[in-house]
Amino acid sequence: MAAVRRQFLEMIETRDPSIGPHVEPFGRRIRRLVMETPGLMERAYLTSEKGARELADLLKDETGDPVLALIAAATLTAARNALVEDHHRRLEAGESLEEVVADAADRARHAFALVEGGLGDYARRPA
Repeated sequence: MAAVRRQFLEMIETRDPSIGPHVEPFGRRIRRLVMETPGLMERAYLTSEKGARELADLLKDETGDPVLALIAAATLTAARNALVEDHHRRLEAGESLEEVVADAADRARHAFALVEGGLGDYARRPA
């Protein structure tokens, strides 16, 4: 958990183009092309899924529990993907790079804290 969070925060800090907030718009143009091309979008999905499976394998080796390792990897991957999607959505909606970067680390910390703490009462309807 901590390693995934740390890596993502480092990527924000360095403005890694693979997660969106980068001064060069080339990465965003490539992403748009991927999202608009069914074959490329399928390949990107499969690559993400492969990464989640690899993470699950690492977690399984650490914990010995393949089911919980897969659940944890899928959850971490989903949180990371949602954050990347948010960066791109905000940039495409016209927010400046500085605005997105200004709160990207806080959003990431909050997202990973939600994952780390479990969903608990999230979206629970009052009885």
